[in-house]
Amino acid sequence: MPIRLRDFVRFAVFGIAVALIVAFGISPFTGGVVQQWSRSDVETRSRLVFNAIQPFLDRDVADQSWDRLSELFRRVALDKKILAVGFCSRAGTLVAPTPEMPASFDCGKIAKFESESFSDIASGGRRILVAAFPVGGSEGRSYLVILTDLSFASARSSQVVAYLLASLAGVVLVLTVGTIIFAVFMLRSWMNSLRRAVDEVRLGRSGERLAASGSAMDREIHKLLRRAEDFTQAHQIDWTPSALQELLHGVLPGAEVLVLSNREPYIHNRTDDGVVVQRPASGLVSALEPIMRACGGTWIAHGSGSADRDTVDAHDRIRVPEGSPAYALRRVWISEAEQDGYYYGFANEGLWPLCHIVFVRPSFRTDDWQMYQRINQRFADAVVAEARTEDPVVLVQDYHFALAPKMIRQRLPKATIISFWHIPWPNAETFSICPWRREIIEGMLGSTILGFHTQFHCNNFVECVDRFVESRIDREVQAVSLGGHETKIRAYPISIEWPPGALAGVPARDACRAEVMAKFDLAENTKVIVGVERFDYTKGIPDRMHAIDALLTRDPSWRERLVFIQVAAPTRSKLGAYSQLQSEAEDLASEINGRHAGGQSPIRLVARHYESSDVFKLFRAADVCVVSSLHDGMNLVAKEFVSCRDDNAGVLVLSSFTGAAREMSEALIVNPYDTEELAAAIKRAMTMPLDEQAERMKLMRQQVKENNVYRWAGTMLVDAARSRTRERIVALTEFGENAHATAAGAATVRPAS
Repeated sequence: MPIRLRDFVRFAVFGIAVALIVAFGISPFTGGVVQQWSRSDVETRSRLVFNAIQPFLDRDVADQSWDRLSELFRRVALDKKILAVGFCSRAGTLVAPTPEMPASFDCGKIAKFESESFSDIASGGRRILVAAFPVGGSEGRSYLVILTDLSFASARSSQVVAYLLASLAGVVLVLTVGTIIFAVFMLRSWMNSLRRAVDEVRLGRSGERLAASGSAMDREIHKLLRRAEDFTQAHQIDWTPSALQELLHGVLPGAEVLVLSNREPYIHNRTDDGVVVQRPASGLVSALEPIMRACGGTWIAHGSGSADRDTVDAHDRIRVPEGSPAYALRRVWISEAEQDGYYYGFANEGLWPLCHIVFVRPSFRTDDWQMYQRINQRFADAVVAEARTEDPVVLVQDYHFALAPKMIRQRLPKATIISFWHIPWPNAETFSICPWRREIIEGMLGSTILGFHTQFHCNNFVECVDRFVESRIDREVQAVSLGGHETKIRAYPISIEWPPGALAGVPARDACRAEVMAKFDLAENTKVIVGVERFDYTKGIPDRMHAIDALLTRDPSWRERLVFIQVAAPTRSKLGAYSQLQSEAEDLASEINGRHAGGQSPIRLVARHYESSDVFKLFRAADVCVVSSLHDGMNLVAKEFVSCRDDNAGVLVLSSFTGAAREMSEALIVNPYDTEELAAAIKRAMTMPLDEQAERMKLMRQQVKENNVYRWAGTMLVDAARSRTRERIVALTEFGENAHATAAGAATVRPAS
């Protein structure tokens, strides 16, 4: 990386400051030395004068010829540096003094020694040196006194200091001019390099000539511009697993990629038939697997399988996938007590209801928070331990690890950390409920890029930052600066793989419908309405049942003509709110079925896990799919239903409180809290003409196809690569811009000739 102009300016300013400090620091010392030297010079001159006139002095004193002595002193005082000359007799009387002798001078004040002596006196605001030289024998001494005004010594000291400062100013001027000349030279070199690199890219040349003959700066700029061109092309590709891998090699060549998530991509469980490997049906796993296969990085996750410990090495790692290992899976162990505090406690009894705003009171306990901190630190330490470079790309997933980005940043300050929040983010008023709101926000702001499903959630987060954390917010570019680090806030709508892999073994629509009708013992012309969710209070399962009840009550003609099949897998059964929800849903289904009893029950509640292939069969058989989440970050069930309908039939009834509603406006968008509106939408869906169904479904399928999960992952990686490259380009462009501004400034202040 080239030296920037600001470094030169800082160096020049530093040099000037040092020069001034040195000059003013040594000024008193220099003045003292000059004055001491001047005094020594005066003493030497006084001694020389005495030696020169001593014979005449002895004669005139012996003859007591005071007139001749006065004339002798007058001639000596003609020296401009000598103020006055006089003779102190044995009686201490001043004899034959010259006219400039101070009136206050008294012979009794001179130092009387057997040899010469020098002393200072003050007179009229002046400092005067008195030189006394003994004359005569030991029986009684008289003294020649020569007085010299030392004011010239102070003047000489001031001149020397002035000359010193002038010399240093000249050195500083030369340094400044030299810096400007060098900066202008570097600017021209930089501009020439940039022009050559731009021409190479514009003409479509491969850059071999630059690589072979160009300067290091030529090659660096050329490489960065090529990388920028890759970013532009990334938005035009057809998103597939292979395209994602190619993109990764293009925009992040040689980068080390680490994934941090609570869920692991491969789970080893013990069964009666031995250890089996289970791959979770997760959009997250589907999105990130191609990245890990391409870069050969490390996936760090909670080892939750019953045989997970038996399959790792001494460092808790295992190469996956089995048979063709492509990357490492590092498992982190969590005890049951830690799981209760970190996962069930703070994450799912605290953050989950807080962010979803479904009127379930969040529970915040100090013990859970402390456990959450401890587990976040454990996973952050694992990331640092697995990193082989100082600047890895770290993908942190979901609300389980809100604190991890800052913890990782403290240990790996050069890392590119992409955090994605898979659930909604509430407004500032709601988030203020959390006792540790500031710590959570600051933890997330350790990220380089922080992603949410929708811009609405991004805006909510920025408002929370503005309210709870002292930071600098740039709303124009949606970025937050805290502690010298900038975090970009971006919306990345997550999606599913296209086409879903599990669809490969699913038969066509007619076969699926026949299988479902037989399985649930339904009449041939029955309208099939489906819902597939986990048993979670955010999904609005009871609200769907109430809507079916309202529809049948308002229009009894639909009895025996519709059936609502709700598949709901039990989850988080340790938490009372979830087990209570399942119990209430089962009681509600029985109550509604009893109220509308007939040949077939209108509600079929299936409280068990369905494999992906079985879910897709249900989707293909359905006439209507209801997604009535009370609040959801995205909701991939809606996209999975659309992906299954290659017959372009079927209608999606979709809650307005899902992220998916912002992408698939062709669905029937409803307020799930409005029972009558939801019931009316279900009726409209069942009676919608096939041509309208096809028109709506085609548009939704195209949207899901183009914005699939690989695009979601690829867009984040492109932004991460752009962020890494921007730091290097800024180093080059800042140098050029600053050099140009400084050169222009130098020309502006140049004196006229």
